[in-house]
Amino acid sequence: MINANVFNYVNVLDKAADASWLRNDAITNNIANATTPNYKRQDVDFEGELQRALKNSRYESMDSKVSNLHTSRLNARTYTDYDGFSYRLDGNNVDIQTENVTLVKNQIKYNGLIQSINQEFANLKSVTK
Repeated sequence: MINANVFNYVNVLDKAADASWLRNDAITNNIANATTPNYKRQDVDFEGELQRALKNSRYESMDSKVSNLHTSRLNARTYTDYDGFSYRLDGNNVDIQTENVTLVKNQIKYNGLIQSINQEFANLKSVTK
């Protein structure tokens, strides 16, 4: 991660892309274990962590909020989703159709994050010309 004010948004986008990659791993693991008895689906929470971090500076501009973020403390968290819930007799709570849709949604999000990072660098490049 680059430590300069110019790269504040890039650093946050980088953390979000890492979280999206981690979510992709969790989803593919869920799909692989869709028939494993008593398996509980895993998910990743990054958006909630980011939202909590941004709410700490409630009356500031977005630029100010992002520049004051401690990105080293902004980490994605893997958790077991609906641990006590199962709608199948084998105790598994993975719905393969939902996982496939979630996987596509996450891939679109990841691609958007990568495009945003590239756009931030393009903006910086145009400013330095």
